[in-house]
Amino acid sequence: MTNLPARTGADLLCETLLAQGVDHCFANPGTSEMHFVAALDRQPGMRCVLGLAEGVVTGAADGYARMADRPACTLLHTGPGLANGLANLHNARRAFTPIVNVVGDHATHHAEHDAPLASDIEGLARPMSHWVGRSTSAAGLGELARQAVQAARRPPGGIATLILPADHAWSAVDVAAPMFQAPPGALPPRESALAEAAAALRRPGAVLMVAGRALRDEGLALAARVCAATGARLLTQQANARVERGLGRVMIDRVPYVVDQALESLRDSRCLVLVGAKAPVGFFAYPGKPGSMLPTGCPVLVASAPEEDGMAALRDLALRCGAAADAHRPMLAQRRDLPLPRGALTASAVAQAVVALMPEQAIVCDESVSSGRDFFPMSWHAAPHDYLQITGGAIGIGLPLATGAAIAAPGRRVVALQADGSAMYTLPALWTQARERLDVVTILYSNRRYAILHGEYAQVGAGAPGANARRLFDLVDPELDWVRIAQGLGVEAARADTAERFSDVLAAALGRRGPFLIEAVI
Repeated sequence: MTNLPARTGADLLCETLLAQGVDHCFANPGTSEMHFVAALDRQPGMRCVLGLAEGVVTGAADGYARMADRPACTLLHTGPGLANGLANLHNARRAFTPIVNVVGDHATHHAEHDAPLASDIEGLARPMSHWVGRSTSAAGLGELARQAVQAARRPPGGIATLILPADHAWSAVDVAAPMFQAPPGALPPRESALAEAAAALRRPGAVLMVAGRALRDEGLALAARVCAATGARLLTQQANARVERGLGRVMIDRVPYVVDQALESLRDSRCLVLVGAKAPVGFFAYPGKPGSMLPTGCPVLVASAPEEDGMAALRDLALRCGAAADAHRPMLAQRRDLPLPRGALTASAVAQAVVALMPEQAIVCDESVSSGRDFFPMSWHAAPHDYLQITGGAIGIGLPLATGAAIAAPGRRVVALQADGSAMYTLPALWTQARERLDVVTILYSNRRYAILHGEYAQVGAGAPGANARRLFDLVDPELDWVRIAQGLGVEAARADTAERFSDVLAAALGRRGPFLIEAVI
């Protein structure tokens, strides 16, 4: 293997990815992928980002694609490497994020030996992938890569996993990379569904629930116009991939996470019309409580499914409902200056300071879970920003999501709202932020517990946690020293335990370049 051919299957794969618009590779490679790494080395147009754990790799690819509106690729080492990244691929799948996974495998002639890393990669990939393909020849890698990118970009977006045997990566090829092919467009909404939805929205108690690209500025304005014309209530899902929010944008509420609150919020609903959204259900089952958050008998109409063109659906509904061009203006967020908080540092005080100090066009990545619930309603009146959140409930997305978002949007400040327990899942993302000199301010809610589990324990009727339960819920003995942890990974950090101290540190962090972590002791 000392005299390699001038051009290999791995080169063909890299060339095809670049030709199809995939120019970022988030990677944690191993031996089976070395020839793909060598091919990446020959492609200066491909930006390569190392993640020290596969959950960082897949989560960063998710954050990148949510902001770039196009896929990145990941490079993962055989089945175990893919398995390590599956939790954040689950989140990405729920967010309809386009990602192309390149998973290395043993050379085809080595498979008979059942080497230690041999595994059923297809079996591992399928639950979190919309498309799975295995290379059958080096010469076919270009076409296979083109298919993978097309699958990832097919609306509303999906996970494509390409399995690359090592010998196909190192073998010689003499075929050209496929030329760029425009991604497939969304399916048109159905005429009958739109007519039925327009009639339903005029009924008392109607709710219009939107998701996907309808949560960008234009889509929200259209949805608000429809609601102004019909009297329907505008709402979105509890969890969304990306929402454009803040001053001058439509204020939209979301379904609460807590079941009793969700049931109360929706109790007067008499009809639900969906545009790219899913009817609201409880995150979990609870004894004696319903799974659907809608009143019994409330009909659900799908004006457009996620794979259909939600923007076209909203434009059509606006015409059918006679919505005036400026009817949404009363629903736009107006400036409401919040004073900087004083006194004890609470989760609400953290949210208040962030809203007051956040710069325009910031990107907020939220995995604060229970501690950050005050931020969403309070930040209606913040500076214009994009809001990204955990979508599939698999914790460990926050730090890598912020990492990928910062890479996709250089020049924009990223603010990560991060719970302490879930931060430990993908802690190495801080190292990647330091290496890439990313402008990420991480606000670490340090309550030294899995606070959500305390709440869930009560919600399921298990009573108050005793000694054993508390040992499973609380992050004490020893306590985590987040300042030292961050500094050890190359990220500057400071601790705040009063509202005044937190505001001072946050203002300073937002005024400097590079990553910074604030441990907010609440």
